[in-house]
Amino acid sequence: MSDLAVSPSLLMPTAAPNAAPARMRETAEAFEASFLSQMLKPMFEGLSTEAPFGGGEAEATWRGFLVDAMAKQTARAGGIGLADKVLAEMLKMQEQSQ
Repeated sequence: MSDLAVSPSLLMPTAAPNAAPARMRETAEAFEASFLSQMLKPMFEGLSTEAPFGGGEAEATWRGFLVDAMAKQTARAGGIGLADKVLAEMLKMQEQSQ
């Protein structure tokens, strides 16, 4: 779910030139969220939860979704600055190709 692979839909050119920077920002934030998710997963692997409200197969199943959601929200809230750096590089690469 949070692999670092890029979705083919993110590689397709946009029809409106004004939409390109917004789409690039979304892509950069998605990359940062994916990175954060991979960094957070080991932190949660060792946690044990106890009854009556925790533990079991269901928690193990859904924990990955929780980590992904936290990573996406962190990236949307400004993250660790990785999206900004990625976006700057994407813009630089776009300028060089023109």
